[in-house]
Amino acid sequence: MVRPLIIIAVILSAFLTNAGAQEKKWTLEDCINYAVTNNLGLKRQVLQTETAEANLLKSRMDILPSLNAGSDARIGFGRSVDPVTNLITFKQNISNSYSVNTNLQLFNGFTTLNSIAAYKFMLKAGVESEKINRNLLVADILGQYYQVLYARGLEEASRLQLELSEKQLYRIKKLVETGKEALSRQYEMESRVSADKLDYTIAHNSASQALTTMKQMLQLEPGIYFDIAVPEMSDLLISDHNYDPDSIYNVASSILPRLKAIDYELRASGKQIAAARGAISPSLSVGGAIYTGYYKVISDATGPQESFSSQMKNNNSQALYMSVNIPIFNNYATGRNIRIAKIRKTDAALRLEQEKNNLYTEVENACLEYNRGRDEYTAALDNLEFNRKSFSAVEKKFETGLVDVTDYSAAKTTLFRAETEALRTKLQIIIRKLTIGYYTTGEYMNTIFQQ
Repeated sequence: MVRPLIIIAVILSAFLTNAGAQEKKWTLEDCINYAVTNNLGLKRQVLQTETAEANLLKSRMDILPSLNAGSDARIGFGRSVDPVTNLITFKQNISNSYSVNTNLQLFNGFTTLNSIAAYKFMLKAGVESEKINRNLLVADILGQYYQVLYARGLEEASRLQLELSEKQLYRIKKLVETGKEALSRQYEMESRVSADKLDYTIAHNSASQALTTMKQMLQLEPGIYFDIAVPEMSDLLISDHNYDPDSIYNVASSILPRLKAIDYELRASGKQIAAARGAISPSLSVGGAIYTGYYKVISDATGPQESFSSQMKNNNSQALYMSVNIPIFNNYATGRNIRIAKIRKTDAALRLEQEKNNLYTEVENACLEYNRGRDEYTAALDNLEFNRKSFSAVEKKFETGLVDVTDYSAAKTTLFRAETEALRTKLQIIIRKLTIGYYTTGEYMNTIFQQ
């Protein structure tokens, strides 16, 4: 009897654990950490960086000498050369040779050294590209996260509007039942409640769609429960100072990965030009080789033949060599490589200049939008406060019969717009503040988690 009870307890414990895990709500930090760890695009970018590391290692290994060993076995029929006597023979034979050779490039126009430097810069560019993709992903998640918050805010405001309408409808119904209000007034309020239900349904569906988009962006597996935790934004501090675009741009232009990546590509292009030009100069290499072999006549075994070990020792030979290669004409291959390398460098320089111009425009717009957004947010808060007071007064008049349903609905709609506008300006100024923080730190994650 005890064992079944234990099994039941374990099953219930697992069920409760899973249920608790399903109810977990994701904070912005949770969403970002999960995406950065599991996003397939970022994983592919990491593979590209690893490819750049492999290219750099290969270029460094090109400095070392090559070493190769080889062996072959052959059975001869008909006319062949006897390696022992160097005479022509028609006897059937078997031969086996072994060789070890090495080669060292002494000079090749510094092509190898310039290639190493180019791959170093390309690796650095790859690391910065990882940061770029990570920042883009974080920015997308950040934007969608606040889109969910905005949709949730609209949903909550619509729900409160519906509750107010239902509350007034309940009050009017009671008054109609006692004969203190006309039935037409009840119909008007029922129409208002119906309209508020429609608005709430639309807001609820929009919030659900925004949350689904967020889940898809995180690339969560099917069946995983997902919901976000609504942060506390009431303690948002609005700074009074204006951001200066020039000072922020000076910081951003020196730390942002999007500029660093192109700058490294530009430096790599310069080294690639030098490497391509190295093919114009003569190249010098040295090497050495060791050979040995075994030979046996198998069609005529009457004569004496040396043993395998004796032949391997006696047939041993060594060689050292030096090779000079002077390029004269190679079908414009070297010239074409130099020209392509120059074009790539020019293109990288233009891209860097273009990216700097785009960055300054973005920084300037971000500063202007934050400064304007700060004023809009302050005005929206004042407008919300005034509309709350106004609606409170209209609601009291409506309850005493001094205003009709139309005036009450208009005041309620105005309050709803004021609430949504305050929410919109609050979320916008948060995003704009984080954007400016990104320009001054180079990382969205550092800016977000320091809030």
